[in-house]
Amino acid sequence: MEGGEVLGSADNGSSGESGRPPNPLAAAYRSCLSADRLPMPCKKSLVRHPSLTSEISVDAELVIHDDETEFVPIVRSGAWTDIGVRSYMEDVYVCLDNFMRDYENKSIIDRPSAFYGIFDGHGGKHAADFACYHLPRFIVEDEDFPRQIERVLVSAFLQTDTAFAEACSLDAALASGTTALVAVVLGRLLVVANAGDCRAVLCRRGKAVEMSRDHKPICSKERKRIEASGGSVSDGYLNGQLNVARALGDWHMEGMKGADGGPLSAEPEVMTKELTEEDEFMIIGCDGIWDVFRSQNAVDFARRRLQEHNDPVMCSKDLVEEALKRKSCDNLSVVVVCFQSQSPTILVAPRSRVQRSFSAEGLRELQSFLDSLNS
Repeated sequence: MEGGEVLGSADNGSSGESGRPPNPLAAAYRSCLSADRLPMPCKKSLVRHPSLTSEISVDAELVIHDDETEFVPIVRSGAWTDIGVRSYMEDVYVCLDNFMRDYENKSIIDRPSAFYGIFDGHGGKHAADFACYHLPRFIVEDEDFPRQIERVLVSAFLQTDTAFAEACSLDAALASGTTALVAVVLGRLLVVANAGDCRAVLCRRGKAVEMSRDHKPICSKERKRIEASGGSVSDGYLNGQLNVARALGDWHMEGMKGADGGPLSAEPEVMTKELTEEDEFMIIGCDGIWDVFRSQNAVDFARRRLQEHNDPVMCSKDLVEEALKRKSCDNLSVVVVCFQSQSPTILVAPRSRVQRSFSAEGLRELQSFLDSLNS
């Protein structure tokens, strides 16, 4: 999709009327989230579990390069969803190819600025809808955006989680949870923040580069954090209830979250890369995609499709349809973001300059071995 277009779970490949994510429960949220109830933009005093403090540098600043000879991505995107075998669709996604313009932010307006996200809800869709609508706003309203982008993203996740807790306290019908993965492109900087088991994979000249880590309770790092926070892992489930270790929402679930933290963390893990000419596209998908695709497998599949039609919307649809053929048992959502105007090039393996042949001695040894087998 060209320009700043928004997608949702029901309008595959189409654009929204405005650049901002739709608020499907506007009336309900309006009463819960009046201006005096919403948390003020956070600064650097983030409440974080000790095991997470080394994941980002809260003082790292975005450097805006002015060298016109450097690579500048040409950003275009597409997305597709399918309910799959489930009875309800709980995934939500958003594509904003021009994030700054859509939110009337004038920072680095002459450089690419894009925002993409997938929110995989559980126990209902309210948390996913809420995060899709409010998280981008918390990002752009932070006075440190875009320069301290990593800290801003962490802050926005935590603010969204806190705001949703307030909404649920006023309307118990909203109780639910969601994983969240967002990717921000600023100039040639790609920043991915993930809380849960959605995944972002960058294609760098045909090679899959994972830009997120799946937060499953069985992962040693997550298990250690969970147990240090008073939780437990049973049969791969956090407290025997959730098969993710990080998520927004779920405030209604006993023993998951509290004022001093808890085993279920809403804090994202942040990964950053500087895009180069070798970076062709990125796939963002919910766990239903990665249940049946390995990262490299998905990149190979998508790369072939983009070579055929060079259309990120069609490529997203192709990935979803292939996941259905592979018997994925979940809702399916994919966002494909291209960083070049042309389709990926066909890669040809370089021919070796070394001519290999058997020596006379080697041939004799081989013949001797074959003779021994016959005897």
